[in-house]
Amino acid sequence: MIEIDVRGFSCPIPVVKTQKAMRDNPKDMLTVLVETEVSKENVSRLAQSRKYSIEEKTVSGDEYVLTLTPPQK
Repeated sequence: MIEIDVRGFSCPIPVVKTQKAMRDNPKDMLTVLVETEVSKENVSRLAQSRKYSIEEKTVSGDEYVLTLTPPQK
């Protein structure tokens, strides 16, 4: 599992870093740490467009952990 910590970054950086991890690790699950609702929504939208399944967990307040599982081929 690959962890991407994009807390402290504003968009589009969380999406760009997640997209790079998807490209570099197409078969691996990704854990993305974000701290805003906007980043969570944008990363989730990217994952959906790539057919990843998404599990969202609220850590505290506006801090989220997104677990992205690549599509099975």
